[in-house]
Amino acid sequence: MTRLLGLPRILVVGGSGFLGSELCKKCLTEGLEVHSLSRTRPALPIENVIYHYADLADSFLLRSALGNTKYDFVVNCGGKVDHRALSTGGIEVIDTHLRGVLNLLQVLDKSHIRRFIQIGSSDQYGALREPQSEVDREAPFTPYSFAKTAVDHLLQMLWRSEKFPAVSLRLFLIYGPGQNPERLIPQIIRGCLENRRFKVSPGFQKRDFCSIFDIVEAIYRCLNSEVVNGKVFNVATGEGIMIRDIVAKIQKIAGGGEPEFGANPYRKGENMALVANIDQISQVLDWQPTITLDVGLKHTVDYYRKYNFK
Repeated sequence: MTRLLGLPRILVVGGSGFLGSELCKKCLTEGLEVHSLSRTRPALPIENVIYHYADLADSFLLRSALGNTKYDFVVNCGGKVDHRALSTGGIEVIDTHLRGVLNLLQVLDKSHIRRFIQIGSSDQYGALREPQSEVDREAPFTPYSFAKTAVDHLLQMLWRSEKFPAVSLRLFLIYGPGQNPERLIPQIIRGCLENRRFKVSPGFQKRDFCSIFDIVEAIYRCLNSEVVNGKVFNVATGEGIMIRDIVAKIQKIAGGGEPEFGANPYRKGENMALVANIDQISQVLDWQPTITLDVGLKHTVDYYRKYNFK
């Protein structure tokens, strides 16, 4: 990739998280001035990253944290995956994801921003049949996926009405070293490395798993491109694999583990086949995943074997 001209300043919202921290590292190596915004301090701060702390849903604290700093680029990967129903806390989820973006747009100097990248989710497609495409009408089934979809439409409206340079990336299943131990692949890896019985769903869901390093590269390419404004891109491999087969691959690499298939139920409303159509990002950005699932899983298992989930 060509380096960005000058010394641009980037704000990574959620820069203390799994994806955000890896993106911060990438941007540092590319010569950007990197700022991170998160609710809490990272366990292992990255040298030369400038950290800010605030809750996106609190506009006063957000303005206090960011001050009058102008940013060339903003990448919003803040807020955790949360599938609570509206009646059991979903309003808070919507506040975090939708109101949070509205607050960012109020606090930041929009006239200075060269690209605003919103990180979305494959959950926005709901129960639509595979392969899911960006031209499909979204079918959110939780407050989380609704809020992500609402943000996409907000940003597309701003591009059409004010030429605000925003792009949305819908990530399918992300994995890699350092992911939250409570996420699916780290849970499976832990059970296999500890050579014990562990609970999983029946495992017949088909999913599209993409390495964090390929995803970070896709995000960075969006920083460099003027033709992405107003668009939505799926970021994935375009290939699906059943959860049962993922478990078998990890068992083989780790050398142990005994999955109890069906011990956990399927999630209510869960799509049994989330697999992306990635033609658009391939054509517009010349991006393709480069890390195969076998290579990525081995790298991830080796990481957790070495660091023991610390």
